[in-house]
Amino acid sequence: MLQFFITYQNFLIPLLGGLLLDTLIGDPHRLPHPIRLFGSMISWCDRQFNRGDHRKRKGVLVALGLVSSVFLFLFGLQKMLYPYPVALYIINTILFFYAISNRSLISEAMKVETWVVKGDIPAARKQLSRIVGRDTSRLTAKQIRTATLETLAENLSDGVIAPLFFYTLGGIPLMMAYKMINTMDSMIGYKNEKYSDFGWFAARILDDGANYVPARLTALLMVLFPPSGRGFRFINQYARCHASPNSGYPESALAGILDCRFGGPNTYHGKLVEKPYIGKNDRDLTHADVRRACFINIRVTLITALIILLLFYGIFYLH
Repeated sequence: MLQFFITYQNFLIPLLGGLLLDTLIGDPHRLPHPIRLFGSMISWCDRQFNRGDHRKRKGVLVALGLVSSVFLFLFGLQKMLYPYPVALYIINTILFFYAISNRSLISEAMKVETWVVKGDIPAARKQLSRIVGRDTSRLTAKQIRTATLETLAENLSDGVIAPLFFYTLGGIPLMMAYKMINTMDSMIGYKNEKYSDFGWFAARILDDGANYVPARLTALLMVLFPPSGRGFRFINQYARCHASPNSGYPESALAGILDCRFGGPNTYHGKLVEKPYIGKNDRDLTHADVRRACFINIRVTLITALIILLLFYGIFYLH
């Protein structure tokens, strides 16, 4: 009975507490952060192993080593703290909070939008460069809003829904292992000379594989609540046209809901990339579009949490 109680509480308390903390305060930039630790680990491995021959093989071993070390360390921590449930609840709630980033995503998007509304395009470009990988130095107001909306859709999937998905499957250890995968993709997942071999496994195998289900689940929830027929059509027509096997799903869902056009040519690290268009209605994007996208993110996050709670309650009720 005690084991059931601890397991039951140890799932619900971090989920509810972590979501509440994210809603109230967002990402704590000034506090020690496990994702920054992950970044330091990846950077060290990059310097040590991304050179010489056999870079693809070394990249595979590094990626597997980093992900498994995160999972095994946190799995062991769960076992060690099991006799001390209060400490376990607190640590897991904090780690859950660190792994979810919806408040910060929306906050950063609205900072960009604030400068666009004020008409200060240089400031908007600079602010946007903090959350996107493309070159922002020559973007127009319309292109800035397009990039903001694309980022809101994509990061809803890998910054919110995917962590929730892996938390449901394997608790904090699997959730944080996913965050290591996602961090590796953002740091060494580039298709350039330096990382095409070393980062191939982390980006093409681990990250693409890990996000396969969450990206499609995100898109489905976006167009189901409330139902959007155009959103469904956009997913069916455009999701697989995207260069990424996953990003096209939430992006096409949002483009369909808003009836606008995403994609097109953009510069990444000095290289022009011709991204396929998602949608045909090349209309001007508005402040209302950005606000609506933010509300969609909040709604999908709450719906996902509710679904998880209902599934969890059903499983443990039957148990």
